Amino acid sequence: MPFASPADLSPIPQAEAPRDCPLCPRLVALRRELRGEHPGWWNAPVPAFGDSGAWLAVIGLAPGTKGANRTGRAFTGDYSGELFYSTLLKFGLAEGSYGGEPDDGVRLVGTIVVNAVRCLPPGNRPLPTEVANCRNYLEASFAMLPRVKVIIALGQIAHASCAKALGVTNAKFAHGSEAAVPGGRVLLASYHCSRQNTNTGKLTHDMFEQVFERALRLKGG
Repeated sequence: MPFASPADLSPIPQAEAPRDCPLCPRLVALRRELRGEHPGWWNAPVPAFGDSGAWLAVIGLAPGTKGANRTGRAFTGDYSGELFYSTLLKFGLAEGSYGGEPDDGVRLVGTIVVNAVRCLPPGNRPLPTEVANCRNYLEASFAMLPRVKVIIALGQIAHASCAKALGVTNAKFAHGSEAAVPGGRVLLASYHCSRQNTNTGKLTHDMFEQVFERALRLKGG
């Protein structure tokens, strides 16, 4: 079946990787393998999702196998999306009802979601070279989001890549940590909303919500 390009579905199309991005051989090979096994899945770089005029940018790590890699929408189709979108809905950062599919009608309000690595990595673990290869797209995303005041990075890898993309040299990762970004922005850190982190108690719903509460206070709303 034909698929749209990532740029066609993105609120910031100039910052998207092409559907057949060749930069990372391991990710290209996995993408090719899954296209053969699951031709109905998205199996391509996952575009940004949300509001092009956003004040809040949330940066995830990478698509999950049966989540965004399947559906083509960030944090959609697996457990992490349930906690992620319920939190956005609770704080008025999204509207609609999350159903785990890209056509469920969820709309983000003042918020945009971008992955630090656009393609599915084997074992959900991108190599440092793959994170670096994709940073050009992350930098382009930030350049196209001039109204963003607060960035929430989910997980240590996404946080480190954000810091490099934003020119932050003193950002240390810890849940709830803050770092000033040149230009007046603020970088917040959170543990990733993965099933592993919530099952082990590393991240609770309250802990996750507190980061978004802080973002709203920083916005001044």
